[in-house]
Amino acid sequence: MHIWKGLAAGIVLAIGSAGQAAAQSPTLDAIKARGQLICGVNTGLAGFAAPDSQGNWRGIDVDVCRGVAAAIFGDASKVRYVPTTAQSRFTALQSGEVDMLSRNTTWTLSRDTSLGLDFTGVNFYDGQGFMVKKTLGVSSAKELDGATVCVQPGTTTELNLTDWFRANNLQFSPVVIEKLEEVNAAFFSGRCDALTTDVSGLAAVRSTQGANAEQYVILPEVISKEPLGPAVRQGDARFADIVRWTLFAMLNAEELGLTSANIDEKANDPNPDIQRFVGKSGDLGKMLGLENNWAHNIVKLVGNYGEIFERNVTPLGIQRGVNALWTKGGLQYAPPIR
Repeated sequence: MHIWKGLAAGIVLAIGSAGQAAAQSPTLDAIKARGQLICGVNTGLAGFAAPDSQGNWRGIDVDVCRGVAAAIFGDASKVRYVPTTAQSRFTALQSGEVDMLSRNTTWTLSRDTSLGLDFTGVNFYDGQGFMVKKTLGVSSAKELDGATVCVQPGTTTELNLTDWFRANNLQFSPVVIEKLEEVNAAFFSGRCDALTTDVSGLAAVRSTQGANAEQYVILPEVISKEPLGPAVRQGDARFADIVRWTLFAMLNAEELGLTSANIDEKANDPNPDIQRFVGKSGDLGKMLGLENNWAHNIVKLVGNYGEIFERNVTPLGIQRGVNALWTKGGLQYAPPIR
């Protein structure tokens, strides 16, 4: 009997020690010490990450950064944004220049294993496509045999482009330009017949043309799977949990009907799922090394997933589609907060 009690006490102590060890996060400690999150974003892609006319960063990727800041500080403004190119983004994260990457980045096996990164979820399901000028008279990507195609290097887009043309026994000439602004300018100036990137990116680029946007058409073929999501450095599981559950909180909030406008009122709802969400039961925030109202702060200050989608992506003319909640026929499905 006494031996069993001693063993049980030892097991409890070991579990407690392991839990405390797991709660340590060098990244979180550094963020708290400096008083702000440093987030790597796109250099400027409408709907995802771009500064507005007042210099304030806007976009669905930006709102993920803001959500993490809200979870940590209870203040969504405590973020410094670092614009990164397709080629510099991973180095910026690996080197510690940024705490996390939220930059329309595709989750792939090679990136998840060989770059020292951990992807923490998918905030936008996408796929690669092509955009051409209407006057080219093309209605299908399979009519692009012999075309010149503008593409950024260091992207999954570049590899997909080559694979797709080879698989369809078509020829093309790539026009490879690193900077997003320059590759877009090359396309609009007529330097290439087609521009290829994620379909959301094509819609974002087309939206910058104002009244001339109708001169360009996005072809119907979607040639790849591009699950886009935030990433952190490997080796800090606790911080990865915080970024992961920030996105999950946004999704769960939409499913529960919690919005930035009603969450204070809904916090009094006796529904156990809502009580856990807003931090009134469960002590779940402490498991992340955060305050128990971490998820309440995310929704109050940034919004649920539907709100950030409608605010940033819907104006591009992109429908929810596969990014709808699983309850509405989409792929967005978050584990429960409990």
